[in-house]
Amino acid sequence: MSDFRQQALDYHQYPTPGKISVELTKPANSSKDLSLAYSPGVAEPVRAIAEDPDNAYKYTAKGNLVGVISNGTAILGLGNLGPLASKPVMEGKALLFKRFAGLDAIDIEVSHRTTQDFINTVANIADTFGGINLEDIKAPECFEIEQALIEKCNVPIFHDDQHGTAIVTAAGMLNALEIQGKELRSARIVCMGAGAAAIACMELLIKCGAQREHIYMLDSKGVIHTRRDDLNEYKALFANNTDKRTLEEVIEGADLFLGVSGPDLLSPDALKLMADKPVVFACSNPDPEIKPALAKKARNDVIIGTGRSDYPNQVNNVLCFPFMFRGALDVRATAITDEMKIAAVEAIRQLAKEEVPAAVLEASGDNALSFGADYIIPKPMDPRLCQRVARAVAVAAVESGVAKIPLPKNYMLDQG
Repeated sequence: MSDFRQQALDYHQYPTPGKISVELTKPANSSKDLSLAYSPGVAEPVRAIAEDPDNAYKYTAKGNLVGVISNGTAILGLGNLGPLASKPVMEGKALLFKRFAGLDAIDIEVSHRTTQDFINTVANIADTFGGINLEDIKAPECFEIEQALIEKCNVPIFHDDQHGTAIVTAAGMLNALEIQGKELRSARIVCMGAGAAAIACMELLIKCGAQREHIYMLDSKGVIHTRRDDLNEYKALFANNTDKRTLEEVIEGADLFLGVSGPDLLSPDALKLMADKPVVFACSNPDPEIKPALAKKARNDVIIGTGRSDYPNQVNNVLCFPFMFRGALDVRATAITDEMKIAAVEAIRQLAKEEVPAAVLEASGDNALSFGADYIIPKPMDPRLCQRVARAVAVAAVESGVAKIPLPKNYMLDQG
């Protein structure tokens, strides 16, 4: 572990500190170049944008630029370490946008006194970007922040910890249920964890067909039920009228388990209480709620996914967020709608059913992959994700009325 720590520090420090930089897209080699790039030539696009704000997409980088914005209150499972400490994560997010979707991204870390201060800061700079990716903001403030910014801004706002996690989770769970011969509508679901990711996952599963009354959610105090008086408005949406109070009580007969909580919190004995052919997503990082080997020893009929790349069925947000923004920005969407999220779910889950190219096998270190218990969602290095997910999202944006321009001709049809 100490070797890996030093490798990580060296990676971030050498040969140049950080993971992103700015590159020029226009020549700047002569006096003529400079006169066009700055004064006096820059006055012409300034006037054009003043006349019509949409010209910013024509004359500036706005249409391919994402703001990755955080206050560092919920950093990658490390907790509230502050805005500056979150900068390596936000730079990493920018790297992923560029690597997987060709999007330029810049990280912004915000110090603030109140939630409203943060909202105002982001809203006041929103027009700089084609879209804004909120990241590592703790619950329940993240819900208020995202909703307020959606109302204030004319560019898509996407809190990836909520919706990116939910989209990839839903895609994987729907495929796992299909393999197990079950339907989401009739599935009993246990969700261990009640933060931003957990609530978003359950809300999206409901939009995909799950029944709210079939969901049992637990926080650090146990089952969320209607007789508790300590629930915020977001947890209260999942309060069941039940006498059950423990994980063991609610997991008996359950078809689906989602863990977004902490390590080793799902015991083999509790897993044994689940229904035949259960599906378990143990997504606590770096250590899951139950390790796959232990889960399969307890139940040979289980399909299990985790958040780790060294186990099959990694639930990884990079399967989603770069391509959500690619599709949204390419039709100048003003928001991310439920239709766009569900379109992403379907695109991701359908790709897992197709033959896996040799290049993907090589990149993932697998000899073979085919749709089944150990391959329910695509690998992050699959180059087809951009084409499939971005197109699905762009089409859904147009059809749901939030796109400002039509789908470009032959959009993403000549790739992958």
